[in-house]
Amino acid sequence: MKINGKKLKSIAESASLAPEQLAESLVPAGLGAGEALSALRNWMAERNHPRARSGHIAALAQALGVKPADFCRYVSTTRFVRGSDRKVGLVTEMIRGMPVDRAMAALQFNPKRAAVSVRKTLMAAVADAEQAQADIAALVVAESRVDGGPLIKRFKAKDRGRAHQILKRTSHIIVGVEEKN
Repeated sequence: MKINGKKLKSIAESASLAPEQLAESLVPAGLGAGEALSALRNWMAERNHPRARSGHIAALAQALGVKPADFCRYVSTTRFVRGSDRKVGLVTEMIRGMPVDRAMAALQFNPKRAAVSVRKTLMAAVADAEQAQADIAALVVAESRVDGGPLIKRFKAKDRGRAHQILKRTSHIIVGVEEKN
């Protein structure tokens, strides 16, 4: 889970709670007073450091009087997928911003090989959201991107004793879903 800083900031403003007051609710969840305020400011600025744990998110939700799904993004990552990031990127761009049910259908009938891996990653993100009691019908693909992974280097024998290098590319798929308000 990641915290959506914009939503957290708007919910805190509507509840008329200052960051200092919210940071006090994080102290029982395992952060020190100074750490809690620093972490909260980072989360509101869309920086995910330190990484928000489920206890921190539950404490924030209780202090704000809302569900965690109101300000969280459920993210799933699949690493070291065999396939270039350019080819997988075409599939991830296609589903960005779609409702989850439409994205699942689009991926199921997409002929590209990368659609299988992206669909599994999306299903994992939806399962995380379902476990946190999010409304599955209101989920939207908020984040879908691909990062390049390490290259697997191989050599192919060629004529006159030469060898040509073959680069087998890998990629990391990141898919995040949120509830649409």
